Amino acid sequence: MDNPMLLKSTTRHIRIFAAEIDRDGELIPSNQVLTLDVDPDNEFNWNEDALQKIYHKFDELVEASSGEDLTDYNLRRVGSDLEHYLRSLLQKGEISYNLSARVTNYSMGLPQVAVDENK
Repeated sequence: MDNPMLLKSTTRHIRIFAAEIDRDGELIPSNQVLTLDVDPDNEFNWNEDALQKIYHKFDELVEASSGEDLTDYNLRRVGSDLEHYLRSLLQKGEISYNLSARVTNYSMGLPQVAVDENK
């Protein structure tokens, strides 16, 4: 296909594009490259370990679907699975809400509050 259509999966915190990014930051549709954008609104506080876990899970999900056609449905399935994985990182306390974010809407559930058992 000479001029592929831009396929994408966008959830609140995970965006996947079947595209490459050129020098000007523009998306160029591609049937060979997937571009991942994690937490584009900076809703969470990330450390390198948690971010690498997301990238590793993304690689696993893409590998598990290798051989399948690149379709909107398959891309959305990967994006949805990554969104659920991100939620599990939040629930385990590996990432936290960024209280300085533009909007704090606790889209993945209310934050956990540590309780002082000595009181």
